[in-house]
Amino acid sequence: MFDSRLRPIIDPPLNALGTWLAKFGLTANQVTLAGVLVGIGAGVAIGFRYYLLGLALLLLSRLFDGLDGAIARATAQSNFGGYLDIVGDFSFYIAVPIGFGFAVSANLPFALILVGSFTLTGISFLAYAVMAAKEGRETDAHGKKSFFYNTGLAEGTETIITFVLMCLLPQYFAIIASIYTAMCLVTVIQRTIAAKVDFP
Repeated sequence: MFDSRLRPIIDPPLNALGTWLAKFGLTANQVTLAGVLVGIGAGVAIGFRYYLLGLALLLLSRLFDGLDGAIARATAQSNFGGYLDIVGDFSFYIAVPIGFGFAVSANLPFALILVGSFTLTGISFLAYAVMAAKEGRETDAHGKKSFFYNTGLAEGTETIITFVLMCLLPQYFAIIASIYTAMCLVTVIQRTIAAKVDFP
Protein backbone atom coordinates (compact mmCIF):
# COMPACT_ATOMS: atom_id res chain seq x y z
CA MET A 1 0.00 0.00 0.00
CA PHE A 2 2.81 2.42 0.93
CA ASP A 3 5.65 0.96 -1.15
CA SER A 4 5.05 3.02 -4.30
CA ARG A 5 4.60 6.21 -2.25
CA LEU A 6 7.91 5.71 -0.43
CA ARG A 7 9.92 4.92 -3.56
CA PRO A 8 10.58 8.56 -4.55
CA ILE A 9 11.89 9.19 -1.02
CA ILE A 10 14.08 6.15 -0.41
CA ASP A 11 15.38 5.42 -3.93
CA PRO A 12 17.70 8.46 -4.38
CA PRO A 13 19.86 7.82 -1.27
CA LEU A 14 19.81 4.05 -1.89
CA ASN A 15 20.85 4.53 -5.52
CA ALA A 16 23.69 6.86 -4.48
CA LEU A 17 24.95 4.35 -1.89
CA GLY A 18 24.52 1.46 -4.32
CA THR A 19 26.55 3.25 -6.99
CA TRP A 20 29.30 3.93 -4.44
CA LEU A 21 29.40 0.31 -3.24
CA ALA A 22 29.44 -1.02 -6.81
CA LYS A 23 32.74 0.81 -7.37
CA PHE A 24 34.34 -1.55 -4.84
CA GLY A 25 33.23 -4.62 -6.80
CA LEU A 26 30.33 -5.53 -4.52
CA THR A 27 27.63 -7.34 -6.49
CA ALA A 28 23.87 -7.22 -6.07
CA ASN A 29 23.66 -10.98 -5.55
CA GLN A 30 26.23 -10.86 -2.76
CA VAL A 31 24.19 -8.21 -0.95
CA THR A 32 20.98 -10.19 -1.51
CA LEU A 33 22.49 -13.31 0.05
CA ALA A 34 23.92 -11.30 2.95
CA GLY A 35 20.44 -9.85 3.53
CA VAL A 36 18.94 -13.33 3.57
CA LEU A 37 21.42 -14.53 6.18
CA VAL A 38 20.88 -11.47 8.35
CA GLY A 39 17.09 -11.82 8.00
CA ILE A 40 17.21 -15.46 9.07
CA GLY A 41 19.49 -14.37 11.90
CA ALA A 42 16.76 -11.99 13.00
CA GLY A 43 14.36 -14.93 13.24
CA VAL A 44 16.90 -16.92 15.27
CA ALA A 45 17.49 -14.01 17.66
CA ILE A 46 13.74 -13.59 18.13
CA GLY A 47 13.42 -17.31 18.76
CA PHE A 48 15.79 -16.90 21.73
CA ARG A 49 13.76 -13.85 22.88
CA TYR A 50 16.44 -11.33 21.97
CA TYR A 51 13.77 -9.11 20.49
CA LEU A 52 15.78 -5.89 20.19
CA LEU A 53 18.66 -7.75 18.54
CA GLY A 54 16.11 -9.31 16.21
CA LEU A 55 14.76 -5.85 15.45
CA ALA A 56 18.22 -4.53 14.60
CA LEU A 57 18.94 -7.51 12.36
CA LEU A 58 15.62 -7.34 10.53
CA LEU A 59 16.12 -3.62 9.81
CA LEU A 60 19.66 -4.33 8.58
CA SER A 61 18.34 -7.10 6.33
CA ARG A 62 15.83 -4.69 4.80
CA LEU A 63 18.62 -2.18 4.17
CA PHE A 64 20.46 -4.91 2.27
CA ASP A 65 17.23 -5.69 0.43
CA GLY A 66 17.09 -2.11 -0.82
CA LEU A 67 20.79 -1.92 -1.61
CA ASP A 68 20.89 -5.03 -3.81
CA GLY A 69 18.50 -3.41 -6.29
CA ALA A 70 20.43 -0.14 -6.17
CA ILE A 71 23.69 -1.95 -6.94
CA ALA A 72 22.00 -3.88 -9.75
CA ARG A 73 20.71 -0.61 -11.28
CA ALA A 74 24.23 0.81 -11.07
CA THR A 75 25.78 -2.22 -12.77
CA ALA A 76 23.58 -4.77 -14.54
CA GLN A 77 20.24 -6.30 -13.60
CA SER A 78 19.73 -10.02 -14.15
CA ASN A 79 16.83 -12.43 -14.09
CA PHE A 80 18.67 -14.61 -11.59
CA GLY A 81 19.12 -11.57 -9.36
CA GLY A 82 15.36 -11.01 -9.46
CA TYR A 83 14.83 -14.65 -8.55
CA LEU A 84 17.23 -14.45 -5.60
CA ASP A 85 15.57 -11.25 -4.41
CA ILE A 86 12.05 -12.67 -4.20
CA VAL A 87 13.21 -15.98 -2.65
CA GLY A 88 15.23 -13.98 -0.13
CA ASP A 89 12.27 -11.77 0.72
CA PHE A 90 9.99 -14.70 1.50
CA SER A 91 12.73 -16.47 3.45
CA PHE A 92 12.81 -13.40 5.68
CA TYR A 93 9.00 -13.17 5.86
CA ILE A 94 8.88 -16.77 7.09
CA ALA A 95 11.87 -16.62 9.47
CA VAL A 96 10.52 -13.82 11.67
CA PRO A 97 7.10 -15.35 12.51
CA ILE A 98 8.73 -18.74 13.06
CA GLY A 99 11.09 -17.05 15.50
CA PHE A 100 8.15 -15.73 17.50
CA GLY A 101 6.60 -19.18 17.41
CA PHE A 102 9.72 -20.68 19.00
CA ALA A 103 10.06 -17.83 21.49
CA VAL A 104 6.69 -18.47 23.16
CA SER A 105 4.76 -21.68 22.60
CA ALA A 106 1.42 -19.86 22.78
CA ASN A 107 2.51 -17.84 19.73
CA LEU A 108 2.96 -20.91 17.54
CA PRO A 109 -0.61 -21.22 16.13
CA PHE A 110 -0.65 -17.52 15.24
CA ALA A 111 2.82 -17.74 13.72
CA LEU A 112 1.81 -20.70 11.54
CA ILE A 113 -1.37 -18.97 10.39
CA LEU A 114 0.64 -15.85 9.55
CA VAL A 115 3.15 -17.90 7.55
CA GLY A 116 0.22 -19.49 5.73
CA SER A 117 -1.17 -16.06 4.88
CA PHE A 118 2.26 -15.00 3.59
CA THR A 119 2.26 -18.10 1.41
CA LEU A 120 -1.11 -17.19 -0.11
CA THR A 121 -0.05 -13.59 -0.58
CA GLY A 122 3.16 -14.69 -2.27
CA ILE A 123 1.32 -17.09 -4.56
CA SER A 124 -1.14 -14.38 -5.60
CA PHE A 125 1.74 -11.95 -6.14
CA LEU A 126 3.74 -14.31 -8.32
CA ALA A 127 0.72 -15.67 -10.20
CA TYR A 128 -0.30 -12.13 -11.12
CA ALA A 129 3.28 -11.40 -12.23
CA VAL A 130 3.24 -14.47 -14.51
CA MET A 131 -0.03 -13.39 -16.10
CA ALA A 132 1.26 -9.82 -16.48
CA ALA A 133 4.40 -11.09 -18.21
CA LYS A 134 2.30 -13.12 -20.65
CA GLU A 135 0.32 -9.97 -21.44
CA GLY A 136 3.47 -7.87 -21.78
CA ARG A 137 2.46 -5.52 -18.97
CA GLU A 138 5.05 -3.33 -17.26
CA THR A 139 5.09 -0.88 -14.35
CA ASP A 140 7.75 1.12 -12.51
CA ALA A 141 5.53 2.16 -9.60
CA HIS A 142 7.74 0.09 -7.27
CA GLY A 143 10.95 1.01 -9.05
CA LYS A 144 12.59 -0.94 -11.86
CA LYS A 145 11.97 -4.61 -11.08
CA SER A 146 12.63 -7.93 -12.76
CA PHE A 147 8.90 -8.64 -13.00
CA PHE A 148 5.52 -6.98 -12.55
CA TYR A 149 4.69 -5.81 -9.01
CA ASN A 150 0.97 -5.75 -8.30
CA THR A 151 -0.01 -3.51 -5.41
CA GLY A 152 -2.14 -4.50 -2.41
CA LEU A 153 -3.03 -3.69 1.18
CA ALA A 154 -0.14 -5.74 2.59
CA GLU A 155 3.19 -5.03 0.92
CA GLY A 156 6.81 -4.79 2.02
CA THR A 157 6.50 -1.56 4.00
CA GLU A 158 3.49 -2.83 5.94
CA THR A 159 5.28 -6.09 6.67
CA ILE A 160 8.33 -4.30 8.06
CA ILE A 161 6.15 -2.04 10.23
CA THR A 162 4.34 -5.13 11.52
CA PHE A 163 7.58 -6.93 12.36
CA VAL A 164 8.94 -3.83 14.12
CA LEU A 165 5.79 -3.65 16.26
CA MET A 166 6.13 -7.35 17.08
CA CYS A 167 9.71 -6.85 18.26
CA LEU A 168 8.84 -3.79 20.32
CA LEU A 169 5.63 -5.32 21.73
CA PRO A 170 6.27 -9.09 21.73
CA GLN A 171 3.57 -9.63 24.37
CA TYR A 172 1.01 -8.57 21.75
CA PHE A 173 2.34 -10.85 19.00
CA ALA A 174 -0.90 -12.84 18.69
CA ILE A 175 -3.01 -9.70 18.20
CA ILE A 176 -0.59 -8.10 15.74
CA ALA A 177 -0.20 -11.36 13.80
CA SER A 178 -3.98 -11.81 13.60
CA ILE A 179 -4.48 -8.28 12.27
CA TYR A 180 -1.78 -8.71 9.66
CA THR A 181 -3.09 -12.12 8.66
CA ALA A 182 -6.42 -10.43 7.88
CA MET A 183 -4.60 -7.76 5.85
CA CYS A 184 -2.81 -10.47 3.85
CA LEU A 185 -6.10 -12.23 3.09
CA VAL A 186 -7.64 -8.93 1.95
CA THR A 187 -4.62 -8.48 -0.33
CA VAL A 188 -5.18 -11.93 -1.86
CA ILE A 189 -8.81 -11.01 -2.53
CA GLN A 190 -7.73 -7.67 -4.06
CA ARG A 191 -5.28 -9.39 -6.41
CA THR A 192 -7.80 -12.05 -7.35
CA ILE A 193 -10.33 -9.40 -8.31
CA ALA A 194 -7.65 -7.48 -10.22
CA ALA A 195 -6.63 -10.65 -12.05
CA LYS A 196 -10.24 -11.33 -13.00
CA VAL A 197 -10.54 -7.80 -14.41
CA ASP A 198 -7.12 -7.60 -16.07
CA PHE A 199 -6.90 -11.16 -17.40
CA PRO A 200 -10.43 -12.25 -18.36
